Amino acid sequence: MFTSAIRLVATASVLAASAFVAHAENPMVGGAPMYAEKNIVENAVNSKDHTTLVAAVKAAGLVKTLEGKGPFTVFAPTNAAFDALPAGTVDTLLKPENKDKLAKVLTCHVVAADAMSAAITEMIKKDGGEHDVKTVGGCVLKAREDGGKLMLTDETGGTATVTIADVKQSNGVIHVIDKVLLPKG
Repeated sequence: MFTSAIRLVATASVLAASAFVAHAENPMVGGAPMYAEKNIVENAVNSKDHTTLVAAVKAAGLVKTLEGKGPFTVFAPTNAAFDALPAGTVDTLLKPENKDKLAKVLTCHVVAADAMSAAITEMIKKDGGEHDVKTVGGCVLKAREDGGKLMLTDETGGTATVTIADVKQSNGVIHVIDKVLLPKG
């Protein structure tokens, strides 16, 4: 009986440690743990720093897509990034009549690949310091590295910095960014 209890405690400890290690691989985002076995939407809804992005994804009708198999790389702007847009921009984009424009903005943050930061950095080096990143929305972002940080420049010349890289998802990866990337025109 005593041996069985020790084995049970040992097994529980190993399982708890395994769960901790599995979750410790991913950084916390918006005060919430990010689980590699969950998809992009399942994780994003738990981040207090991404409530605007989640609302926008819902308004644009992109939930099913980002819950899909992927793989996707999502450059995920924070609430502060959306707040930095000109006054009224977010409210205007969230209106039903602007669904297509909102979807275009959001899909310019999505790449149809599982691109970890090391892979992006390698592509930047191979391309002589700047790499074109083609998004699902048809935008071309310019990726470069500056002072050890991954930077993305959108088609309007705005530049976002990756503030949290390599948040693994079951269907890809999220890189948190500090600016909303915009398509031209």
